[in-house]
Amino acid sequence: MSILTIYWQVYVLLLLIHSIQANHAVPSIIPINGTCHDTCGNVPIKFPFGSGFGCGHPDFARYIKCSSGVLQFSTGTGIYTISSIDYSSNTLLVTDPLMSTCSAMQNSGSFTLDRASPFSITADNIFVLLGCSKTSPVFDRNEDLCDTGSGSNICRGLYSCNAITGIGLEPNAPVSTCCVYVPPIPIGSGYGLDLPKLQCSSYSSVYGFGGDEGNPMKWQYGIPLQFNGSYYTESCKNCEDSGGFCGFSGFNHSFSCICKNGMNTTINCYGRGYAWSETRRQRIQTKLSLGGFLLLWVTLFI
Repeated sequence: MSILTIYWQVYVLLLLIHSIQANHAVPSIIPINGTCHDTCGNVPIKFPFGSGFGCGHPDFARYIKCSSGVLQFSTGTGIYTISSIDYSSNTLLVTDPLMSTCSAMQNSGSFTLDRASPFSITADNIFVLLGCSKTSPVFDRNEDLCDTGSGSNICRGLYSCNAITGIGLEPNAPVSTCCVYVPPIPIGSGYGLDLPKLQCSSYSSVYGFGGDEGNPMKWQYGIPLQFNGSYYTESCKNCEDSGGFCGFSGFNHSFSCICKNGMNTTINCYGRGYAWSETRRQRIQTKLSLGGFLLLWVTLFI
């Protein structure tokens, strides 16, 4: 065998090793998106949500994230805690720490949904504006925003709470400064409660009465939001069936199936869960050793 033949074989072997490294080593060792999780604290996380950026659907990633074991919802007026998600009804429950309840009342901040948000406020939600000025636009007779029927009972209930002193009112004060608004239909993105503009001190949000409408201490407080469940695709189902998490990557946020070891693919995790196997590692190491030996042998021979 001539020296040129041996040199050519070594050259081809080195090209093969480089190809193996380029196709397998980098994506197997360096995850692009990191690992996604199926829970955040005690809240299950399923598509279209994700535990971090790159997980879930990109339209939801800017609004939902897991921070120190707490699932959070972000909008233009603040960051709120998500206490639960009902995937069967496509709703999640948001808690505003500054929102008034019967046990604690204080001046609240505003609450709005971003215009591009894939969320809407459910029709089951009851907003209660507390400590409003008599010149507040909510009392405009031409607008007819306040529920003067059953809403009056809700106002009386909240105004009977001792915590009402937190917004400068006495317990059982006249309810003329209270307005109850019940959305007739789900309210879409861009909706908001601008309390300074409405000239109100605080707001409460009631989504249930706990079986006792006469006892505001048992009422259920929070903001239920509806989310669009039409994002689920066959590609995502295929990914989840393989044990992966549906996510996205790249500048165009293209679909990505993220495996439990952090590796991402464009299809599924079958055969990719632990792509950098010891068998493949040993084969490449053997070829590297062989290539180094042949190259050294050729150098010495020359």
